[in-house]
Amino acid sequence: MRTSTKLRKTSETDIKVSLNIDGTGKSNINTGIGFLDHMLILFSKHGLFDLEVKCEGDLHIDGHHTVEDIGITLGQAFKEAVGDKKGIVRYADTLTPMDECLSLVVLDLGGRAYLALDVEYSRDKVGDFDTELVEEFFRGFVNHCEINLHIKMLSSGNTHHMIESIFKGFGRTLDKATRIDERIEGVMSTKGVI
Repeated sequence: MRTSTKLRKTSETDIKVSLNIDGTGKSNINTGIGFLDHMLILFSKHGLFDLEVKCEGDLHIDGHHTVEDIGITLGQAFKEAVGDKKGIVRYADTLTPMDECLSLVVLDLGGRAYLALDVEYSRDKVGDFDTELVEEFFRGFVNHCEINLHIKMLSSGNTHHMIESIFKGFGRTLDKATRIDERIEGVMSTKGVI
């Protein structure tokens, strides 16, 4: 079983993340931010990951610490659950439509942290959620899972639809990249390690 449970407690947030990469898309999410809950539920469902996220954060300030720290903790959980990366496909890409919007998500689980996010939103907020926090979530994830992640919005529109397309696509792409291919001996690298 490729699973992980991670705890992160700071003066700003208290987080528990439990993850099963080889799940069926079941989730139990309570971050205190409704829109983020929605995005993580979509991520879990479309990536077929079983995911539990519980967070108590300093939302009386704003959502920044909560969103960033959940990205960090989820990234740590994925890194641990993937393990030594033997047999995984490693690379993946996915186009995901959401009505008028179309996103491209491409990633490499190669152990090098890099984020390229090419998205321009027409609004600063979706409900009470600051759209700039999408980047904070992914930067936290990328830096602590140590992946190379490129996200590009190919066709823009409604801001909710854009972000939804990204999170669905991220789940789908991680699912592909973490799949085991029995033809792969060791890891997918000529170096012998990832």
